[in-house]
Amino acid sequence: MTITAASTSPGRTLTPARKAAIIGVCVLVQILTAVDMTVLHLAIPALSESLRPTTTQALWIADGYGFALAGLLITAGNIGDRIGRKKLLLAGAAVFGLVSVATAYAPSAELLIVLRILLGASAATLMPSTLSILRNTFTGKERTAAIGVSSGLTILGFGLGPLIGGALLSHFWWGSVFLINVPVVVVLIAVGIFVLPESRNPVPGRLDGVSVALSLVGILGVVYTIKEIAYEGLNHWDVYAAAILGVGSLLAFVLRQPRLAEPLMDLRLFRNRAFSATVVTTVLAMFAQLAVSVISTQYFQLVNGWSPLKSGLAGLPGMGGALIGGTLGAVLIKSLGRAGTVTLGCLSSAIGFALYSRTDVGTAYAYLVVTMAVFGIGLALILTVATDTVLGVVPKHRAGAASAISETATELGGALGIAVLGSVLGSLYRQGLPANVPEPARETLAGAAEVSTQLPAGPGAQLLHTAQHAFIGGLQVTMLGAAGLMVLVAGVAWVALRGVPKVLEDPAE
Repeated sequence: MTITAASTSPGRTLTPARKAAIIGVCVLVQILTAVDMTVLHLAIPALSESLRPTTTQALWIADGYGFALAGLLITAGNIGDRIGRKKLLLAGAAVFGLVSVATAYAPSAELLIVLRILLGASAATLMPSTLSILRNTFTGKERTAAIGVSSGLTILGFGLGPLIGGALLSHFWWGSVFLINVPVVVVLIAVGIFVLPESRNPVPGRLDGVSVALSLVGILGVVYTIKEIAYEGLNHWDVYAAAILGVGSLLAFVLRQPRLAEPLMDLRLFRNRAFSATVVTTVLAMFAQLAVSVISTQYFQLVNGWSPLKSGLAGLPGMGGALIGGTLGAVLIKSLGRAGTVTLGCLSSAIGFALYSRTDVGTAYAYLVVTMAVFGIGLALILTVATDTVLGVVPKHRAGAASAISETATELGGALGIAVLGSVLGSLYRQGLPANVPEPARETLAGAAEVSTQLPAGPGAQLLHTAQHAFIGGLQVTMLGAAGLMVLVAGVAWVALRGVPKVLEDPAE
């Protein structure tokens, strides 16, 4: 595959070696942030044993990174447009590395939550910068090919997280999963200084602080509301307060943007059907899909009883499927078009979810291999086409803002999926347990596994057996619901993206 680049400045041409290095650095950044989102899932049992977080604290440890990332992406994308995407990426990477070291040695659950939020905030500076750099370096078919390669390899991060985490947890304490970020950050900065081109909006405006605050408060308020309703119900005053604050802030944000000479989010982008349809599809697809990472690692470790390393290795087929899907994305656009390719990806994911819904205690691993591969192909097809479409319909000088919207859709959808589907699974798990089960075992399957070790052999084995089957029952219902959602998303994508050109040339500035 031949990839050519558009000049990042008038009269400037990049060599093939440097273009390949640019893609490599961008992929490294995206893998870094993806690994950090998934690597913790495997460490939760060991972390829970060490820090003893409450159920709510455990959810925030898992979700805080994604929520901060989603809440700050729009702001970070606009900052990159103003000060330069390369500069923001390198500075954010340095902060990410330093916070990773502090996170590894967090002495309490409360501090770990704060540090996970800081990690998410620094990651927010990285993701829109990488897509903006790709958007300003490549154009047309070459941009689609570059993003296809980037997306396929980036999904490696979601597979590498459990694998690397499993290897480390077999020999070290839970904090080691964060220290792996440090050497990656060092390489990223050292190489990025020399190979990444700088780009920015030539006529940047003032960054509106009120819009920044409204967007952050709005997203976090809405996410908190959904998470608490799914887990605790409506019988808490803070749920209503968060809902009012979140929805009110987002409404104020939307009403404020058209009045600004340089809005934080250019709402005119949503007048483009391809842009708005792709963003909505991305949110719905990621809502259903990222929860699989959490659920599958719990299944491998707590139902099958596999070690963290073996559980990480067991997830490799999904990563292989993602690599195939990312490579096929650019090729399938030529034959099926963008609507057809995204629809195919959604249907492939729906089939994967349906296969997951048939999982039971003792399911053959060969069955899971097929399930993970089908699911991975669908995810990569959706993300490849969605990312390229969002970037291809906006001018280069607004690449940071458009990239931030795309990444916000991805991260917010994924974080909501983990929170809502994870909470739904937890609720179904508790409903499937008999009334006499001890309270710690009622909260999570991990809690049941820990309680079972403190009981005599017979009662302990019976408790674990009951809890595992309750978990499987919840898993089956949750996965079947996600399959239905993906069929619905497939229909939305087919209708909304029809007529979008296969090749998106640069729009007028």
